[in-house]
Amino acid sequence: MSTLFPPTQEERDALYAHSHQMPPVRFWKRYTRGRWLRLGLTVLLLTFCIGTFACTECWGDGRKMAVNYTMTFVYSLGLWLTNGYAVDWLDRYANWRREPVKRLVLTLLTSLGGSLVVITAINFWFLVIYRGYDPSVMLKPGVMARVMFPLLITTIISLVLHSRSFLMSWREALIRNERLQKEMAQAEAETLRQQLDPHFMFNALNALTSLVEEEPKLAVRFIRQLSQVYRYVLDARGRDVVPLRDELEFAQSYLFLQRIRYGEALQVEMPEPESVSAFAVVPPLSLQLLLENALKHNVATAGQPLHLRIELDAAGQRLRVINNLRPRRLAPGESTGIGLPNLQGRYRHLTNEQVQVQRTDAEFVVTLPVLELSAA
Repeated sequence: MSTLFPPTQEERDALYAHSHQMPPVRFWKRYTRGRWLRLGLTVLLLTFCIGTFACTECWGDGRKMAVNYTMTFVYSLGLWLTNGYAVDWLDRYANWRREPVKRLVLTLLTSLGGSLVVITAINFWFLVIYRGYDPSVMLKPGVMARVMFPLLITTIISLVLHSRSFLMSWREALIRNERLQKEMAQAEAETLRQQLDPHFMFNALNALTSLVEEEPKLAVRFIRQLSQVYRYVLDARGRDVVPLRDELEFAQSYLFLQRIRYGEALQVEMPEPESVSAFAVVPPLSLQLLLENALKHNVATAGQPLHLRIELDAAGQRLRVINNLRPRRLAPGESTGIGLPNLQGRYRHLTNEQVQVQRTDAEFVVTLPVLELSAA
């Protein structure tokens, strides 16, 4: 059963998302020709500034100055790329917003660890391969001191790149939060529209009129069920989730009213509310939306009845609403086509689990994740 958590960001992000999620763009592919050019110019500028003032004794010796610039350039480029790839790798495995402490620790380990490898490799090449010294020279205090200045450069580069990653994650979180709020507002407006659907009340009153004259006892039960339906609608308004038991009881009342209208043209199978965990919850009126859609989009006759099945899997993690397909032509304006997208938007506001919609030649199936309310 999916765990319910309060509406925060996903970032249920992703970032991003959806869910639905595009793979992250790798560091190398993010750099277009123009960005590579800007990177090269930036590294050259750093090389000139750092190389010029870090070795003032090299000013009078062109060979030493060339070696100094070359070393500085290799340091700057190597450390920039090392830290840039670290940002890309970490973005895929640790999100700043969801796991800030883990991301900070991994940032320090990968950034400083990778930088030490680059610095050590460059010093080994310069001292052992280029200058011909014995490899033991790498352990001398003077050589170890040569590591400190590149590490300072590393700290600056890492600060720039990882700060940019944090700010981009924060910006994406704000954008996604704004989108989720918009989707929730649309979903609430659609839910309210369906709650007050005049067609449902019109059909219910017509059915009640016939019952009062022909079957008074059944008419009394019809009125009680209709009252329960509207009491539930009022109680659920403004709530993010409701117990699945209550939703199933509501569905029973709603389908009782529809069975009076459709008779044997509507066949229903559903679990007993008492068999469902008390901690299982779903967004309010989810079933009503799916049941109403099935009735609206399909023909139901005694000869070709509409079969509706509500199934809860053995683990209690998925609720499926299934109907056989008997498509009918809708009048203009009869369907807005935003009911299911709004339901999916409401779920994105609550969990990373997605609403699954499947259509075959014979059936239309919508699978809803069942959320779990903490016992505490």
